[in-house]
Amino acid sequence: MAEESKLKQEIPVPDAVTASFKDNILHIKGEKGELSRVFSHPDFTISVAKDTISVHSKKFRRKQKSLMGTYIAHINNMIHGVNDGFEYKMKTVYSHFPIKTNVEDNMFVIQNFLGERNPRKALILDGVTVKSKGDDVRVEGIDKEKVGQTVANIERATAVSRRDIRVFQDGIYLIRKGGN
Repeated sequence: MAEESKLKQEIPVPDAVTASFKDNILHIKGEKGELSRVFSHPDFTISVAKDTISVHSKKFRRKQKSLMGTYIAHINNMIHGVNDGFEYKMKTVYSHFPIKTNVEDNMFVIQNFLGERNPRKALILDGVTVKSKGDDVRVEGIDKEKVGQTVANIERATAVSRRDIRVFQDGIYLIRKGGN
């Protein structure tokens, strides 16, 4: 009987959030926006009640238990995203050449990185906003994966190559992850 309670987990849905599940796609709508994600696995069923989302597994093995944890984490991130959003803070660090950053359309442009003449560019994914003011860069959005990937794109664009990284520590680095 103890195993049976672990086969099903329920996630509470806040009052400001509405959820629906149809054709293996979970739609969650809140005050900040709407997110959709495909959840299709033959061993899992997802059902949405008025104030809960239930994830139920047909089997109870290690693989299903870990996948259930993944599903629950994704659903919680979706609920948190449409309610509060995600905000990551980054810092521009330079010691040799002053770095200038700005946003052009869906690209984050880094100029004068290590004295280079050509600007480096990082892709900003859909639904993510990037604000650059001085040395501070703020990345915001409702989808945690897209916000995190945009931060990774910016960090990757300022990767130092063919230089001693102990001396050339210039770049744009993540300093704080935040939910709101």
